[in-house]
Amino acid sequence: MIDGVKQQKWWGWGEEGKSYHHHDKPKFAPFVLKKTGVDINKPKASVPDFSTLNVPSSALPDDLRSRLEGILGETYVQTDDETRVVHAFGKGVRDLVRVRRGELGRIPDVVVYPGTEAEVAQLVDAVLEVDGVVIPFGGGSNIVASLEALPGETRVVVSVNMGRLNKVLEVDEESGIARIQAGVFGPDMETQLKARGWTMGHQPDSFVWSTLGGWIATRSSGMQSDKYGDIADITRGLRMVMPGQILELRPLPSTSSGPSVREMVLGSEGRLGIITEAWVQVHRIPEVREIQAYFFPTYADGLRACQQIVESDAQVMMARVSDALETQYIMANGKQSGKAKKLINTAIQKVMTAKGWDLEEICLSFVGFEGSANHVRYEKGLVSKIVKANKGMGVGQGPGQLYDQKKYDTPYLRDFMLDHGLVADVSETTTPWKYAEQIHTNTVAACYKALDELGLRGVVFCHLSHSYHSGACQYFTFAVADSSEKNLESYDHVKRAIQQSFMDNHGTVSHHHGVGEEHSPWMDQDISPAGVFIQRKLFEGVDPGNNLNPGKIIHDGEPGISSNSADA
Repeated sequence: MIDGVKQQKWWGWGEEGKSYHHHDKPKFAPFVLKKTGVDINKPKASVPDFSTLNVPSSALPDDLRSRLEGILGETYVQTDDETRVVHAFGKGVRDLVRVRRGELGRIPDVVVYPGTEAEVAQLVDAVLEVDGVVIPFGGGSNIVASLEALPGETRVVVSVNMGRLNKVLEVDEESGIARIQAGVFGPDMETQLKARGWTMGHQPDSFVWSTLGGWIATRSSGMQSDKYGDIADITRGLRMVMPGQILELRPLPSTSSGPSVREMVLGSEGRLGIITEAWVQVHRIPEVREIQAYFFPTYADGLRACQQIVESDAQVMMARVSDALETQYIMANGKQSGKAKKLINTAIQKVMTAKGWDLEEICLSFVGFEGSANHVRYEKGLVSKIVKANKGMGVGQGPGQLYDQKKYDTPYLRDFMLDHGLVADVSETTTPWKYAEQIHTNTVAACYKALDELGLRGVVFCHLSHSYHSGACQYFTFAVADSSEKNLESYDHVKRAIQQSFMDNHGTVSHHHGVGEEHSPWMDQDISPAGVFIQRKLFEGVDPGNNLNPGKIIHDGEPGISSNSADA
């Protein structure tokens, strides 16, 4: 490991020593058993010791090693087994299953840690001179196979960890923009901005273990995007190392300079170069911040309320609503309630029952407010009227405060489930409002149909996570109860059903996780064959040797999930 650069554990999400446990959550094990048939109170599978893995040797040529060490220094050219394995994968469930089994595939030959843009440019040129492969790593949190070298790759593979480029370089307070290096992790960036009185407001689920450059490369969205926008809105300018040259896009509010080069870089997943820094929009830290919780009798009621909130004068920070099953999951995952809290919960349930609500169908919603005290008070009043008009009821800040505290912990729960034989993952999409309810209903049905075809139990639930003028993102979580050696085949079958449902119901291949290899089979349906043609020509034009993270977004052959066709 390199001093000052955080690194996740090789076998799962996050840092060593931190994990999910359910011993103080008495309702959770019964919920999982009821929905999936899996008893999480039974002993879990143990993670193998790293020493048991058969790690392929590095094929880094001596002359390239010497060249890289001359550019970066010996310390920042790493070929040890664990560092190379950590940088071979993201953190999708497919990645975790394979790495735990020792099915390592084509791991990098070397991991390099540049400290300046000049070093990035020199190392890229050095690798391309020997026809090598360059893969930017970011924080390693990607879940769509954007970080893995292609199977059977015979060229030298170099993973570029940008973690030393982790500074907020300057803040233009008059313009409300900041220049920030691409390798900074979310919490470190916000700490630096906060010290100057600013925030970027971008908080994806992976916030703790993802970087600014990774957000830009995958077109990330954060939980607060209803106010702050997604990374495409936030990023105003950037610098990117390309083969033999450096792209510089100035931080302009808007331009009419032909097809947008900025848009070409956003979501490019390393296929055009390595982003080294960006100018991003920042905001003064708000005076008041709070998250209010609401309940709706059905998911459809909650969807309509979110749409009306977007259409109203309330510019909320977030508007989220979970479907009935996700609401049950959230409530089951809560800690043991004290006597006073139990009485309050019982009183709320009595009110719901008196209203004629089916307690199995209720849906929990979180709405976030930021700004001056007067502004927040005004927005809360508007939202309250909308909630009531859609049969909902407010229950205060308590659940919202708990959500705020635990919002980055879900990936640890995913690892815990995998230990107990539940292969769990997520897929997200966006549709116009017209099709929001339809895509939810049909995707849930498609998932359960796929599980039935496998003869396996599992679960799927969903929440609306990001809202726009014309539509919304819905975020599906699914789990397959399969601890067999064929569980990745089961996962593929269910994942394909979900992704194809997105295509069949006016959705996108992804909203903010990117394409990688996992989603590329559906790109023809998503952006049309002509759109894929344009992307292919762009990548070929910038990178004719196919050296920059090949196989991502579009590809020849069938890596990753596409080993089975999208319509299989």
